[in-house]
Amino acid sequence: MAERATIARPYAKAAFEYARDANAFAAWSQGLAKAARIVADPRVAALIGDPAHTAAESAAVVTDVAAGDLDAGMRNFVRVLAENHRLLLLPEIVAHYEAERSRVENTVDVEVVSAVPLSPAQSEKLGQALTARLKRRVRMQNSVDPALLGGAVIRAGDMVIDGSLKGRLERLATELAS
Repeated sequence: MAERATIARPYAKAAFEYARDANAFAAWSQGLAKAARIVADPRVAALIGDPAHTAAESAAVVTDVAAGDLDAGMRNFVRVLAENHRLLLLPEIVAHYEAERSRVENTVDVEVVSAVPLSPAQSEKLGQALTARLKRRVRMQNSVDPALLGGAVIRAGDMVIDGSLKGRLERLATELAS
């Protein structure tokens, strides 16, 4: 997969630079994500991979399904990807684009999975604590997993903080088994 990431990187950089110049980071994030979801569909991927279809037809499939979610610059980007047989790399392109956007905007996406729903006050307090710890502006996504029994698991990039009761019990079981 490293090869796919290497090939996707220059396309992501081009998309990022275009979005930066247009002051449209959020719009490009949404448009690229939408296009990536479209090409990830097995039916669309099969169509794009079929040599019987031209690059223009492949690009048209993506832009037609996305409808009004892609502006002229994004539609042109999709056409360039199609002409270079790189449409199926859109998920990797999105990942590189978002990493670069986060770096420039000094933000980090944080996933918080808790045993019970967080109150707005708890979510705010946790967001402030994470902002202080990570020294970046935090974009939190909260979800609930009752299997955690209690507490929460926080993921920010490659950092994981497991403060769940389930995690503590598993660590205790491992220590007792040693």
